[in-house]
Amino acid sequence: MIFVDIDGVLIPLRARPAGADGRWSGRAGDGHDRDGNPLLDRLDPADGRRLLALPGELVWASTWMADANDVVAPRIGLPALPVVDWSDDDEEPPRGVHWKTASVARWAAGRPFVWLDDETTDADRRWIAAHHPQPALLHHVDPYLGLTDIDLAAVRQWLDHRHEAD
Repeated sequence: MIFVDIDGVLIPLRARPAGADGRWSGRAGDGHDRDGNPLLDRLDPADGRRLLALPGELVWASTWMADANDVVAPRIGLPALPVVDWSDDDEEPPRGVHWKTASVARWAAGRPFVWLDDETTDADRRWIAAHHPQPALLHHVDPYLGLTDIDLAAVRQWLDHRHEAD
């Protein structure tokens, strides 16, 4: 499974200048979008294809919830994906552990997973190692850059290593 956050991962905090890293295929944002969210111009339409090329089931792990399928997925060429349901029943996480961590682990249901997020830390990695029976890659994406080729290469390397180990 590959859990994907949106804000800071697919929508970086800084605008992506067209062609700056040699891969952004979107248009330079003019600050206006038909849905009224100027940040949607920061989506890279190529990210959908690049995520689909990874060997694993993609799952939204974002506060966008169902809006991820209605607003984000069509803009980057993704089909509707499952969406992690953020439980209000969770206890307060330990200090430093992200509020999403327990829900992501629960959704993975004992399966190996990758989590692409801009807010995970070593505290989340330790929590997952102690509470999740299978390997997991919590890959921190730089929120100012968003998802890059380097991020995807690290994920692919981890997934390839997992397949070799099986």
